[in-house]
Amino acid sequence: MKKSAHRDSRNAASSSWRLASSSQAILFAALCASLGTAWAQSTTEPRATNASSPADSGGPVKLQGTGATRSADDSRPTDLVQCDVDRPRGGSASPEGMESSLSEFERYVQRAQGTQAAGTEPVKRLGSELMTPCSGIGSIQDLSTQIPPDYVVGVGDEVLVTLWGSVDADARLTVDRSGRIVLPRVGPILVAGVRYSDLNETISRRVAQVFKNFQVSASLGKLRSIRIYVTGYTKRPGAYTVSSLSTLVNAVMRSGGPTASGSLRQIELRRSGKLISTLDFYDLLLKGDRSGDRSLQADDVIHINAIGPQVAVIGSVNKPAIFELKGQERVDDVLAMAGGFTAVADRSRLTVEHLDRRNEERISELKLPQQGHEAPRNGDIIRSFSAVEAALPQHKQSKRILVEGEVQRPGEYVLPADSKLSDAIQAAGGLTPKAYVFGTDLQRESVRITQQQNYERALRDMETEFTRSTSTRKTASADDASAQAAQAQASSRLIERLRSVKPTGRIVLQLSPGTSNLPELAIENGDRLNIPAQPSTVGVFGSVFNAGSYLYTQGSAIPDVLKLAGGPTRGADTGSIFVVRANGSVVSVRQNSSGWLLGSGNMDGVRAEPGDTVFVPEQMDKTTFIQEAKDWTQILYQFGLGAAALKTIKN
Repeated sequence: MKKSAHRDSRNAASSSWRLASSSQAILFAALCASLGTAWAQSTTEPRATNASSPADSGGPVKLQGTGATRSADDSRPTDLVQCDVDRPRGGSASPEGMESSLSEFERYVQRAQGTQAAGTEPVKRLGSELMTPCSGIGSIQDLSTQIPPDYVVGVGDEVLVTLWGSVDADARLTVDRSGRIVLPRVGPILVAGVRYSDLNETISRRVAQVFKNFQVSASLGKLRSIRIYVTGYTKRPGAYTVSSLSTLVNAVMRSGGPTASGSLRQIELRRSGKLISTLDFYDLLLKGDRSGDRSLQADDVIHINAIGPQVAVIGSVNKPAIFELKGQERVDDVLAMAGGFTAVADRSRLTVEHLDRRNEERISELKLPQQGHEAPRNGDIIRSFSAVEAALPQHKQSKRILVEGEVQRPGEYVLPADSKLSDAIQAAGGLTPKAYVFGTDLQRESVRITQQQNYERALRDMETEFTRSTSTRKTASADDASAQAAQAQASSRLIERLRSVKPTGRIVLQLSPGTSNLPELAIENGDRLNIPAQPSTVGVFGSVFNAGSYLYTQGSAIPDVLKLAGGPTRGADTGSIFVVRANGSVVSVRQNSSGWLLGSGNMDGVRAEPGDTVFVPEQMDKTTFIQEAKDWTQILYQFGLGAAALKTIKN
C-alpha cells in the first residue's frame, strides 16, 4: 500500500514537472519572439547532375538508414543581443540619452551650425543613422535565401543528398567533426573545406566509385553557427554567435557599430593572429562598393580602431555631415563626400573655421576652384553659403517692377540695376492714348515701411496727448465730468479707427497737369507703377448739400465745382476746405490764406483738374447762441468787477 502511494506521488510530481517545463518552454518561446530572435536556417533548390560508374548494377538499390539524427550539440544558432547598452538606467532611450552619446566635436559643430532655416536637421557624423542602437536584434538578418557559390562547407553544416536512377536515396547528413558525411553503402565523404559550387561534383565522384547510371543532387540545409569576437571602439564589444554566412559588414552592424570615438574607416579583420583585410565603411556608404567585405570564419576577430581626423561640412551642400579623414584628402574630396553643392549654393567661395587657431584669426576664406586642393586640418568646419541669401549691393541688383494700367503690355518686368521709370514704361510697350500721366501711382515697399513707422509714432503721440489733457483737466460739475468722459471715449474710438488705416507707400510725383513724361526716378526692386486712364469727373464730399462725383468742365475752378454740390452747409468749416489731386498732392484753403486770420483765404484762384477730390470738413467746435451769450456775459461780469476794483483803489 505504501509503495503504491509512493508511486502515485512520484507520478504526480513527474506530471507537475512536465507541466512546469511545458509552461517554461512556452514562456521562453514567447520571450524569444518578442526579442526578434533570428534562427540561422537556409535552404536552396536541389541541383541535379548525371554521372556513371564503371560498374553496372542490376537495378535500383534502396539505401537504408539514410535518415540523419541531430546531435545534442547541433543546436540552431541564435543572435540574442541585448539592446540596453545605450539606454539610461531606469528607462528607455530618450533624446537626452542620445545627445549624451555625441562626441565633443559633434556638439561643437552643432553649436557652430546655429539656427538656420526652419527644418534644418542637426549635423551628425556620417553613418551614424545606419548604426542604430537596436540593430543587433532581428533587424539585420545574416542569412540570405540563397547560398553564394564560394561558400565553404564546414563542420556542423547540414548536407541534403538526393540520389535516383540505379540507386534511390534521400538523406539529410550533418558534417561531423572530422569534416565528413557518411552515406550508407557508399561510405564517408570528405566535404569540409569544399566550396558549395563543387559539392555536387565531390559527392558524385565518390558515389561513382560504387554505383553507375545514377543522378545526384546535393545542397545545403541548416547551416552551422560560428563564434566571432568584436573588440575595440564598438558600442557592444564581446563574443557573438552568428551564422556562417555572416560577413564583416553584418558583424559590425550587429554589434551596433563604432562608438563616437570609433573609426568607420579603420575596421580590421584578424584571423589566427594575422590581418586579413581592412574595411573602409565609406566605400559602402558613399559609393555602394562592398568589395572590401569578407566572409567570416570561426574565431575571427573584428577590431574597430580609434577615429581619425574629422572635418565638418555645413551650409549649402547636399549632405551636411561630419567626415573622417583618411590619407591625403583635400577640400575638393571632402566636398565630394558631402554630395557637392546644392543648386542654390555659392560655388565661388568657402569659409573654414580652424579649431587650432583659437588665439588667432580662426576663420579664413577659400576661393574656388583655385584653393580647392588645400588639405583640411583636424577639427575644421567648412561652411558653404547660399547664393540666394547673399544679396548683391543695390546698385548691382536687377530690379523687378510691376507695371499696370494704360500701357501696351501690362505685367511684371525685370530690368537692369540702373533703370528709370521711363525704362519701365518702354519695357511695357509705351503708353496708350488714354493714359493720364499726371495721376500716376507709384508705390514702393521701402517708403511704405517708413510711412508705417512714422504713422504709428504720430498715433502714439496723439494718444499720449489725449491722455494727458484728460487727466489734467478740472471739472466744476457732474455735467462737466460726464462730458469729459464722453470726450475721452470718443478720442479712444478715433485712435482705434486711425490704427486700422494702413499707409500704401505711394510716392507723390511732382508732375504738372497735362504732362506726358514721367520724372527720371530710379526704380527699386518690388515697385508697383500704375498709369490710370484719363478721368472725366471731379468728386465733392464732406459737409455739402449733395456730395458725389460731377463731370469735369474744362477751365472750371474749385468754387464752380462746389456750386455743383450745392455749396457748403451751415455747419461746414469753410476755412479748412482742401483738394486731393490725382497725383496725390493736396491743395487747401489755408495755403491760400493771407494775414493772421487763417479763415480769410479762399479757393477762387484754384483751378480744378480731372480726378480731383474736394473735401469740405464739418465744423468741430460748434456752440449755440445761448452758450456764446453766456460766455460773453461771464466775461463782461468779470470785466465789471475788475473795473470796480480799479476805481476803489484809485479813490
